[in-house]
Amino acid sequence: MADSLAQGLAINAIRMLAADAVEQAKSGHPGMPMGMAAAAFVLWAEVMKHNPQDPAWPDRDRLVLSAGHGSMLIYALLHLSGYNLPLEEIKRFRQWGSKTPGHPERGHTVGVEVTTGPLGQGISTAAGLALAEKKLAAEFNQQGHLVVNHFTYVLASDGDLMEGVSGEASSLAGHLGLGKLIVLYDDNQISIDGPTTISFGEDVVARYQAYGWQTIRVENGNDLEALRSAIREAKADPRPSLIAVRTIIGFGSPVQGTSKAHSDALGTEALAKTRETLRWPYPPFEIPAEVYRQFAVVKERGEKLQREWERGLEAYRQSHPALAAELSRRLASNLPAGFHWNAALPKFEPGAKLATRAASGKTLDALAALLPELTGGSADLTPSNNTKAAGMEDFSKSNPQGRYIRYGVREHAMGAILNGLNLHGGLRAYAGTFLVFSDYMRPAIRLAALMNTPTIFVFTHDSVALGEDGPTHQPVEQLMSLRAMPNLWVVRPADASEAAQAWRLALERKDGPTALALTRQALPVLDRTKLAPAEGLLQGGYVISEATKPLACIVATGSEVSLGLEAQSLLARQGLEVRVVSLPCWEAFEAQPELYRNQVLPRSLPTLSIEAGATLGWERYAHRIIGLDRFGASAPYPGVYQNLGFTPERVAAEVKLLLGE
Repeated sequence: MADSLAQGLAINAIRMLAADAVEQAKSGHPGMPMGMAAAAFVLWAEVMKHNPQDPAWPDRDRLVLSAGHGSMLIYALLHLSGYNLPLEEIKRFRQWGSKTPGHPERGHTVGVEVTTGPLGQGISTAAGLALAEKKLAAEFNQQGHLVVNHFTYVLASDGDLMEGVSGEASSLAGHLGLGKLIVLYDDNQISIDGPTTISFGEDVVARYQAYGWQTIRVENGNDLEALRSAIREAKADPRPSLIAVRTIIGFGSPVQGTSKAHSDALGTEALAKTRETLRWPYPPFEIPAEVYRQFAVVKERGEKLQREWERGLEAYRQSHPALAAELSRRLASNLPAGFHWNAALPKFEPGAKLATRAASGKTLDALAALLPELTGGSADLTPSNNTKAAGMEDFSKSNPQGRYIRYGVREHAMGAILNGLNLHGGLRAYAGTFLVFSDYMRPAIRLAALMNTPTIFVFTHDSVALGEDGPTHQPVEQLMSLRAMPNLWVVRPADASEAAQAWRLALERKDGPTALALTRQALPVLDRTKLAPAEGLLQGGYVISEATKPLACIVATGSEVSLGLEAQSLLARQGLEVRVVSLPCWEAFEAQPELYRNQVLPRSLPTLSIEAGATLGWERYAHRIIGLDRFGASAPYPGVYQNLGFTPERVAAEVKLLLGE
């Protein structure tokens, strides 16, 4: 009885911290933390393997709050269990500079595994975390040595399971048998607009059964023993598990069970009544010592479990030194000993013609043999994306060591799962689709940028030059749209040699995602004995072909660099010298010193830009712009290019206009 009373007090502490923080901020979402407090307590304080003293312990269980609007739930758990999140930060919920923003942000708040808020992203990213655990366990665990052995837990809402991305990811998780993925579904039957029945009438449990998941129901979200039993059952099953927990949103408040509890501060009067109902006599933000004692077990158990794991890891090092060294290297995100980029990257013969997507594939063939952490995939476009490196086997239930993931036509889930794979540690994951379909996965790309996750997005068929598939498949606005995203580096290489260097740029980047935009059509491999080395791509932009006394400058990206070089030759025959600049990555270029940028693109030099896409943004670099502010057309690509004005003759004419001739 004493234990149950203490547990009840701890659970009510979670509820009241959430309600008081939201009230003080006058905004937030108290309902979900109050309704799910008991389930979260059982999971966090009794079940999960984690250590507040070392939040980065590699073999910790991960908790993803997919219902990120209920952020005070995770903040309360972190604070009460001894993570470095002082009570003062709880009091500053949703305020400028606080560690408790309105939705959880990885890297900003200690113990937050995934940035969530856009519904569906958390559960989908969690599938990537679970996939990484399964793959690394298959690679490194040996008989008697389970050095990778942890679960990924998710707290998800009705809204998460309404979003299409969660269906995509859950379908794939079931297909791949990600048995260490356990989702606690907050089945409170309430959305912002009212009862979920107004828009959500399906049998969610039956849907997840169809996905190949184990499903369990807990009819009373405050029944601690039922919750414990459900989680035990879920952990024992080889399938991913959905535990549907029937809760009461805003439990204990006068508006419990209604949409009013979802996203509004309760107000002074209602909060006072909540205190009476929950028998909580303490003023706002006062937590009795008994609650901290109840949560102290998290730290004690976590330290004990981590010490046991570290002893096991040392025994593993003794028995399997090479595997242990490789695991350590990969968790530290270090390159292998003796790895050198010049030796690793392929060389391409000048004069040949090769699509940059094909050059990317050849680069992956070379790198995959040297970097076992590289894990690839595609959204059912493998032959088009060239993303499956030589020797890569498919990841599957029966082959969890496989390095290639067949995502199916699930671009959005693919993006989120990629983020989870890269967040986990030990893997470097990339995958491909067509550039135009980046729109289907944009929220996942955005979260990668927010989380500083080094995800590599491979986008092929990068312009109207893909030809016959027509406007629906020809990206026009996508390059500029992606460039507008903070912390995403967009790289559009000019030829095969730049494509190889683009992979170096992407793999060396540790603090954010990179998008590679690659051609379908073959491009000439530029002669680097006459032009600047392709390593100039690493600076984002460089003078690829200089003139003795340039009168103007042509700046271009991707396939249009060759067009600029042709126009340079045409103008030279007319006695006009111009410089040509390849600008494959604006973001890397802007990271260079101002002196370098001004040397490459001096504003005093009349400049013409060429890119087969939207012109918006090029005014940053050019005085005159050749681009495309309309959709493309269906025809063989040379005709599309010709009719849309991407010809050497037009470029030369535009340069003359720029010079006033």
